[in-house]
Amino acid sequence: MTHPPAPGMVQVYTGNGKGKTTCALGAGLRAAGHGLTVLMICFMKAKVAWRGDGDDDVNYGEFRTTESIPGFTVVPVGRETFVDKENPDPVDIELAQKGLRMAQEALQEHRCDVLILDEINVAVEWGLISLDEQLALIDMKPDDVELIMTGRYARPEVIEAADLVTEMTEVKHYYATKKVLARRGFEF
Repeated sequence: MTHPPAPGMVQVYTGNGKGKTTCALGAGLRAAGHGLTVLMICFMKAKVAWRGDGDDDVNYGEFRTTESIPGFTVVPVGRETFVDKENPDPVDIELAQKGLRMAQEALQEHRCDVLILDEINVAVEWGLISLDEQLALIDMKPDDVELIMTGRYARPEVIEAADLVTEMTEVKHYYATKKVLARRGFEF
């Protein structure tokens, strides 16, 4: 039996709880396992060179792991430093705009079956890209492309335009209860 191609949906993972990027990665991993091509553009995250001695700077594990998954491409478009929400550096805006252009081109040229825009909601909240630009991505999405957007601060307009919205709510976190800092393999 032949199944018709699935219609592409818009998924949003937001909220103050842990797991938004992890959820998007899981969806991408599942899609890649079925032979779909996945492009993940990570706003506000940088890839740090991996020295292999386990003593490097922050390096998001998914950047290295996805290199071995056929059809799964991750492109970080941020700096190693945190963005100043109140006064973003012009280079942070420039990098976010680069990510936005990559997303636009990927949709226009149908370069992937799944497009994950990691932390795009934060990029909008912090003024690196506009809400109108984010909504335009939803409007230009081909019918058979899955679009996944992550990050805190999803705007009501984005939530309204999405087909699926999951809000991660922090109930308890070891950051607060045990004063544990970010751990390799779990937070990065």
